[in-house]
Amino acid sequence: MLGPLPGDFLQLSSDPTSRAAQQEAADRQAALALQQQFIPQMAAGAGAATGRLSITVVQAKLVKNYGMTRMDPYVRLRVGHCVYETHTDPSGGKNPRWNKIINCILPPGVHNVYLEIYDECSFTMDELVAWAHVPIPAVVMKGETHEDWYRLNGKQGDAMEGVINMVFSTSTTVPMVQMPYVASYPPVVMVPNTMMGYAPMAVYPAPAPAPRPGVPVPGQLPPSPAVIANPEPPPIVTLTEEELKQIQEMFPSIDKEVIKSVSEANRGNKDATVNSLLQMSE
Repeated sequence: MLGPLPGDFLQLSSDPTSRAAQQEAADRQAALALQQQFIPQMAAGAGAATGRLSITVVQAKLVKNYGMTRMDPYVRLRVGHCVYETHTDPSGGKNPRWNKIINCILPPGVHNVYLEIYDECSFTMDELVAWAHVPIPAVVMKGETHEDWYRLNGKQGDAMEGVINMVFSTSTTVPMVQMPYVASYPPVVMVPNTMMGYAPMAVYPAPAPAPRPGVPVPGQLPPSPAVIANPEPPPIVTLTEEELKQIQEMFPSIDKEVIKSVSEANRGNKDATVNSLLQMSE
């Protein structure tokens, strides 16, 4: 049986001097590399998706209002490896309404949606109020629309925190979709963990990389299907031990494993690795 998730789930550390912050920065670089490979292919519909999933997060009925004032709830939703958010319902309290439609690519093998409801706070971390694993209804995969109320887990216990109203529909075509949420929180790439199955790897805004042959560029037409039908992933390149030693002498306060992670994220480019480490040290 799953217990309550910690209150800082999917939240980012704010201490830039800690080793955890260094590791987070390395994760940022690695996640950026993953995002550049994963998101453009998904947006171009390169055969990696079964269709478009449309999720309408309508409203929730919670059993308790936590705090001295009415809560300002919003929903964080994960589909596959992408995370999306609704807007905040100011003073929504126990009965928040969003009516937020999220259009996203449905990757093959994904049969559940993972959601969390947070209370947005001004001077502290947003508080996790409720969460749920919602299975995508089988009728939706046949082209039908399905609406239902789903029970929420929380401090009151499993399936005891209230209910949330959601509408699911799909399409076999892959039109333009909504990209992961990037306003108040950066997009998140998930890696395996023991709690909900994945843990966050933060992705911060960064300058667009130089275009590479065979990789679609956002805002431009993708190459023909024959070119991207079975794209081969670029080989993983790492720095030599001598180069790693030189960089470690330049950044003695940064752990060697962190340097290796940043190097791999920059595909063995020494100059790019040094620039990334300089940004981490600022």
